[in-house]
Amino acid sequence: MRIAFFSETFLPKIDGIVNTLCHLFDHLAARGHESILFAPDGGPPRYRMTRIVGLAGIPFPLYPELRLVPPVINVLDDLRAFKPDLIHVINPVSLGYVGLRHARRLRLPLVASYHTDVPGFAARWGLRFLYHPLLRFFRWMHNRADLNLCPSTVTQKQLVAQGYRHVHVWSRGVDNQLFHPDRRSIEWRRRLSEGEDDKPLLLYVGRLSPEKRVDWLAPVLDALPDVRLAIVGDGPVRPQLEHLFAHRPVHFAGYLLHTDLAAAYASADLFVFPAANETLGNVVLEAMSSALPVVAPRAGGLLDYVVDGDTGLLFEPESQASLVMMVQQLIDSPATARMFGVNGRTRMLNNSWDRVHDNLLDQYSRLVHRQTQPSLRLAA
Repeated sequence: MRIAFFSETFLPKIDGIVNTLCHLFDHLAARGHESILFAPDGGPPRYRMTRIVGLAGIPFPLYPELRLVPPVINVLDDLRAFKPDLIHVINPVSLGYVGLRHARRLRLPLVASYHTDVPGFAARWGLRFLYHPLLRFFRWMHNRADLNLCPSTVTQKQLVAQGYRHVHVWSRGVDNQLFHPDRRSIEWRRRLSEGEDDKPLLLYVGRLSPEKRVDWLAPVLDALPDVRLAIVGDGPVRPQLEHLFAHRPVHFAGYLLHTDLAAAYASADLFVFPAANETLGNVVLEAMSSALPVVAPRAGGLLDYVVDGDTGLLFEPESQASLVMMVQQLIDSPATARMFGVNGRTRMLNNSWDRVHDNLLDQYSRLVHRQTQPSLRLAA
C-alpha cells in the first residue's frame, strides 16, 4: 500500500505521537509499504523510507510548542505525484483538515486517529469555556473520516459517548528487548538519585507541560522525606518545576533516549504518573516492560494496562492525598512493589509493536478494499 500521513507534530519534537509514528514508519518499511508524511517544518527530510514534507506553521496559542500549518495550504501536487491508496490524519487540527479536504478531493479513504484530549486539557488549563466548542470541533473533524482510531478501549467508549462514529482501537506497543529489567544500572541509579542510591527512587518520564501535573509529586516528597525523585523529559513548565522542587530531592535528567532511557526505567523503584487526561501514556507501557510497579490515576486509557492491585495502584484522579497514600503503600511494602513489577512485565511480553502495527495494516487494507466497492464503503 501507499499511505499519506498528515500530522500536527513530528521530529524534532519528542512525545507519544512522534514515538508511535517512528515505530509505524519502521514497520511500514519492513513490510514493504510506501509512505509520505506532511508535518510542520524543522524536522528531517526523511525518516527511514518515509519522505517528510515540511510545511511552515505558527504556534498554537493554547500550546505554543505545537505549530499549526494553515488549513488553506495546498499539497495536491505532492499527493498526486505520490499516488496514495489511503490518507491518515494524525490528531487532526489544521493540517489534519488539509488531509481531510484533499482525501475528499481525490476520493481516497480517510483514517483519523485521536491521540490527545485537547478539550480536557483546556479545562485543566483554566479555559473550561472552550471545552464544548473544542469537543464539537474535533467531533466534526473526526466524523468526516471513514475510520477513527484511538489508543485504548477507555478512550473508545468516551468518544462513542460523545458522538464520534466508526471508532476502533489502535493500541500501542512496547519494545520488550529495549525496555527490560536487566538494564538496571548502579551508575544510572546513582546519577538519578544524585548519589543517594540506597533511598527509594521514584521516576517520572514524560513531557513537562501543565496537563501532566508533575507538580503533584511535591506533596509526595514532603510526606515521604526519604524518597528521591528523578524527572526525565522536558517541556514548557520545566523552569517552574525546577523552582518548585529546588529544595527537594529531585534530579532533572532532561530527555533521555534509547538505552539511556531504558536504564533509567530499570534503575528506579517505582513509576509515578500523575496525569489524568491521557488517552494512553506510552511511558506507562515502557515502565511496565521494565518491571516497574506503577502508581497512576484511576482515569484515562492507561486503565487498559494498569490493573489496580496487580501491576500497580490507582489513586483517585483529583486527590493528591490519594496519590501520596498509594506511593507510601508501595514504598512501605517493597515485596509487593516487586511483585507488581513482575506482573507488569509479564503483561507487556505479548504487546509488541509488530503485532499492533500488523493489526493497523489489516484495518488499512480492509478500508482500501471497501473503497473499490462503493456500495460497501463506510459512510463518511
